[in-house]
Amino acid sequence: MARSEAEDVDGYLAELPEPRRRALGRLRDLCRAELPGFTEAMAYGMPVYERDGAAEIAFASQKQYVSFYLMRGDVRDAFAERLAGQDMGKGCLRFRNPERIDFDLVRDLLRATAAGPGAVC
Repeated sequence: MARSEAEDVDGYLAELPEPRRRALGRLRDLCRAELPGFTEAMAYGMPVYERDGAAEIAFASQKQYVSFYLMRGDVRDAFAERLAGQDMGKGCLRFRNPERIDFDLVRDLLRATAAGPGAVC
């Protein structure tokens, strides 16, 4: 998907084909449930979750995969073993098949992010 011009996350999700819409909708539901006190917004053409004005989590539908952005190095370091077998860049966890997103891992990453503030890369 090219960078979205949607004004809000509802609009962003409406642009997606199934099963991407279903998978990213589930990511959104997890973010909303596990990130109390965070603000949902759109930035850089994708949904982001901010605390104190800094985006700590984001996700996007890319051409070849679904991206989950974890912008906290401390959380990535704490989950190094579980992330080792994943398709992971510096701060981007990529799922090539939206039906195989590891929602348990995502939930645990969100809970660790929500547990306290940390430096955002």
